[in-house]
Amino acid sequence: MISLKGVNNMSVVINGEKYSTLKEFMNDENKVDKTIRSQVELEVELIGKLIEARQTRKMSQRTLASLTGVKQPAIARIESLKVIPKVDTLLKILVPLGYKLDIVPIKEDEIKV
Repeated sequence: MISLKGVNNMSVVINGEKYSTLKEFMNDENKVDKTIRSQVELEVELIGKLIEARQTRKMSQRTLASLTGVKQPAIARIESLKVIPKVDTLLKILVPLGYKLDIVPIKEDEIKV
């Protein structure tokens, strides 16, 4: 398990080791295996798209909460990557933003295993 201890002067201390950036830590193959790295990249991309969709629609977190039944603090935690939403929560959020979740094949050269 990764334990984040603090961020100081544009660096991050993880499990007692100092890194210039979180990306530097994530790219250290001795610390983070490829499967975990791929999962984190997917989560960051997915939540980034969710934030982008909400902002494009000029919708506040509070408005999105009232449309979805998902409380605003929960939306804030999702957007700050403090939690990763369950599929049902993700679907509740995506529909009012005009999106749906699809499962599509990955091109052979895009598979990160």
